Amino acid sequence: MDFAFVSGNPALDLAGTVLSRRDEPIDLLAAPADLERWVTECDELPDRATADVATFESALSLREALYRLALDRVLDRPFDPGSLKIVNDAAAGPVPTIKLSDAGLRLSGDLLAALSQVARSGIAVLADPHACLKECGRAGCTRIYLDRSRGARRTWCGMSECGNRVKAAAYRARRQASATAKGRVPEGTT
Repeated sequence: MDFAFVSGNPALDLAGTVLSRRDEPIDLLAAPADLERWVTECDELPDRATADVATFESALSLREALYRLALDRVLDRPFDPGSLKIVNDAAAGPVPTIKLSDAGLRLSGDLLAALSQVARSGIAVLADPHACLKECGRAGCTRIYLDRSRGARRTWCGMSECGNRVKAAAYRARRQASATAKGRVPEGTT
């Protein structure tokens, strides 16, 4: 399964690697290799990091702590102390090395440095009183995202995953309602 980087922040994208948390959760990080691939695909992290079992477990713990804190923020409730400790401890770890060249910016570091970077980005967005965090408006999607749209009117975590599904379902419902009102069954619904 492909990873979606639509939340506007690496920490929120990491938290979004569990889909449908309230219904039937799907964990996209089932093994250390999945985490390595996620880190490689995230533009704001080092492009090569290897995960052993212990670091993988730390990453999953960080992911759950970040999700809990983001949900606390969305629901306007106090932060969970245990989750704060996990995120703050991860943020105190090593940081990636940054190098600038004609080719652009290059980050390097091990997985602990990548997780520290993720924790720091989470802290930055969760501490920002002006950051507008929302949960996706599609039923079943529990992704939390940073809404930077004008007027903070964004409804879905991402258009390609959730927005298109909601719009297609609304279109089908309108067609069904229109056809039912006219006394006929629309094509493809029998």
